[in-house]
Amino acid sequence: MRLSIRRRETVWFYALIAPWVIGFLLFTAGPLLASLYFSFTRYDVVSQPVWAGLGNYLRLLEDDLFLQALKVTTTYTFITVPLGIVVSLALALLLNQNVPGVRFFRTAIYLPTVTSGVALALLWMWLFNPEFGLINYLLERITGWEGPLWLQSETWVMPALILMAMWGVGGTMVIYLAGLQGIPTELYEAAELDGAIGWRRLFSITLPLLSPVIFFTAITGMIGTFQVFTTAQVATNGGPNYASLFYVLYLYQAAFRNFQMGYASALAWVLFVIVLLLTLLAFRSSASWVHYEDEERR
Repeated sequence: MRLSIRRRETVWFYALIAPWVIGFLLFTAGPLLASLYFSFTRYDVVSQPVWAGLGNYLRLLEDDLFLQALKVTTTYTFITVPLGIVVSLALALLLNQNVPGVRFFRTAIYLPTVTSGVALALLWMWLFNPEFGLINYLLERITGWEGPLWLQSETWVMPALILMAMWGVGGTMVIYLAGLQGIPTELYEAAELDGAIGWRRLFSITLPLLSPVIFFTAITGMIGTFQVFTTAQVATNGGPNYASLFYVLYLYQAAFRNFQMGYASALAWVLFVIVLLLTLLAFRSSASWVHYEDEERR
């Protein structure tokens, strides 16, 4: 008996989504649930997991390295995300002008974002080298000041890593540039007729209409900075003296260096809860400063 058209469509629908569903269950949902189970166990990969209850989570409260990793990551996030927004928005405003060569500068600023994390870390390790690095060489030649140890200094390693993060603002700059070009020019013309120019136009028109884009980049930037791993692993390996021990790097060390998979799983779930709470807090606060054009028209 022939299948009806509706049934054939249903069969084709499930057949086409089956690879994605199977992949999701095997490679996403399955490992996610497994890590939740392992977070309540003592598990070292080579032996059977032993149920430990809340032992791994209680251990976090007594782990100085966990607190240090959380402190480093939080400090990095609350400096890098606002600074990245300001720098990328400033670049977008400059590159939103109709001047000769603007396409070249847009491309030049965006290109560093396609560089892989390892190559980027190696490049900046050379630039920050205290003996023959280009940055200290220029500082000494221009100012006569002998530059710091940068990645080898507990004081300067965090500023160095923040400077490295600014190297990739081109991707966010492109997003802001698209948002700026979506703002109707009629609003600027009307504001100019009313005498609003310069900073007044920026704070009264540009930033309010760009606030959804700023909100998006703030959320994605926060999530990204809480997952910093490659740069810290290659450039500093968490040093010196744990001054650059990022959260995910500590998680990696617990899992693949110390083979404490249960404890690493607990670290992962704590990170998930932290990012979730910060994201919910950001969405809760967005009602007071994010302005959507559709809502303004209602």
